[in-house]
Amino acid sequence: MAVLVVGGAGYIGSHAALTLQRRGYEVIIYDNLCTGHKELAAGFELIVGDIADSAKLTKALNRCDAVMHFAAHAYVGESVQNPRKYFQNNVTAAIALLNSVMDSRVRKFIFSSTAAVYGNPARSPITEDSPRQPVNPYGATKLAFENALEAYSRAYGLRFVTFRYFNAAGADEGGTIGENHHPETHLIPIILQAIQGKRAALEIFGADYPTADGTCIRDYIHVNDLADAHVLGLEYLGKAESAAMNLGTGQGYSVHEVVSAVEHVTGHKVPTHIGQRRAGDPAELVADPTLAEKLLQWKAKRSLEQIITSAWNWTQKTGT
Repeated sequence: MAVLVVGGAGYIGSHAALTLQRRGYEVIIYDNLCTGHKELAAGFELIVGDIADSAKLTKALNRCDAVMHFAAHAYVGESVQNPRKYFQNNVTAAIALLNSVMDSRVRKFIFSSTAAVYGNPARSPITEDSPRQPVNPYGATKLAFENALEAYSRAYGLRFVTFRYFNAAGADEGGTIGENHHPETHLIPIILQAIQGKRAALEIFGADYPTADGTCIRDYIHVNDLADAHVLGLEYLGKAESAAMNLGTGQGYSVHEVVSAVEHVTGHKVPTHIGQRRAGDPAELVADPTLAEKLLQWKAKRSLEQIITSAWNWTQKTGT
């Protein structure tokens, strides 16, 4: 089976592409490289193009049996400041991609969504039937595309899996690819930057939340566990109906707990600074991954310590 990995030169897309290749799939990466990195696509056929370029997409889709869509802007703060950019890429251009798919013979589609579609959930762990009420433009754009997939599936026979990620982290254990965002907003690489002296300290946004230690709790999942789920999602679409599933571990860790784990793994003290809360940050976001475990026979395998170890090894190897 040939898979077009759209956004495959980005963080999660590159790990999915590598996992697909290791499992024997033919992989073509399609990326405009505006936030992706050409080096993350090394060893693959890379088509440099925009998701709204239907002519270029058509040629690629004619050679493929399935699509994985990772190409989205994904900074919550930026989405608040510049919603036009987010709706243009994550909705308008993404619908153009979807239309190109529907004009091809491809009917299997895997979508990289987010827990941000749930907004501030009333309960945790979060199940897939929790209300989808995003509180920022980023989450709203992801929900808009989820709605489009559901409508296209009913009308045109598209078969899709939507994966709602929790906090992706870590790097490939083989050391070939890892996390490299500009700017970096994810907690674990920011902590690693702090211990390397690349930033003065880790700023902790609020320490007065209703949690055991006052800091926010999140569900951290290794990027290769996410990638494994995507391969299983393709297999699932060969025999079952469309579905949306949470991808997480079901275990939450506070910011202070993550800091302690990084100190344990690296042997370095993390300089920290307590700042103000960020608007819209829920106290706790933890997945209930039961549905993915049931439908895919998938379960996150890697611990928080393994996530940090892989990220630390990647950081030391590349200097990122």
